Amino acid sequence: MKNVKFEDLGSIEYKDAWDYQEKTFAEYLKIKAQNRDLPIDKQIEIEGKVLFCEHPHVYTLGKSGEQNNLLINDEFLNKIHASYFKTNRGGDITYHGPGQIVGYPLIDLERFNLQVKQYIANLEQSIILTLKEFGIESERLEGATGVWLDVGTNKVRKICAIGVKASRFITMHGFAFNVNTNLEYFNHINPCGFVDKGVTSMEKELGKRMDIEKVKDVLKEKMEEVFGMNLR
Repeated sequence: MKNVKFEDLGSIEYKDAWDYQEKTFAEYLKIKAQNRDLPIDKQIEIEGKVLFCEHPHVYTLGKSGEQNNLLINDEFLNKIHASYFKTNRGGDITYHGPGQIVGYPLIDLERFNLQVKQYIANLEQSIILTLKEFGIESERLEGATGVWLDVGTNKVRKICAIGVKASRFITMHGFAFNVNTNLEYFNHINPCGFVDKGVTSMEKELGKRMDIEKVKDVLKEKMEEVFGMNLR
């Protein structure tokens, strides 16, 4: 088990969390560059961080996304107390808001012997195993990242979105897991660019408001199990 620092940032503005990620990301990239010129026994190990947080209402667009997947104008954004950011992660548009666990792992994939594709699969698996603990069956959807319910039916819906960035095997950005999320905010976008698939939350599926701290604890355990990390 590899030690990784865990931080719960609580409720934090999207830009503040992004700035914090960028600062940490830059520090890790600097260490990677320095390590290239050092013998193995002199290299600095990047411990890494996993950040959990919640954001006030915000829409974020990935670098490959289409702005027309945001279906509202600035005036309406103000009316629903939401902000909008173009980001440098992969993926299209998504929504973050209260009642949603947003996870930002900043780790060195080489330390875990992972390629980006397997890293994303591990994030998905961590969410799938967490949902199973609460009696919700979920799975992957071919050709689309994230975690989905009722795949292969006309009721397919997403419960967790994933969009990451990696450079020199250092990761940032991550996942948005709908626990007690106000799903009405998804009506104003084509989530992740899809026009024919719905979104859901644990609260909607189970018909009751969830203890988000309990869900976080289970998710931490599952991430530790899947990645072979000790979140401390």
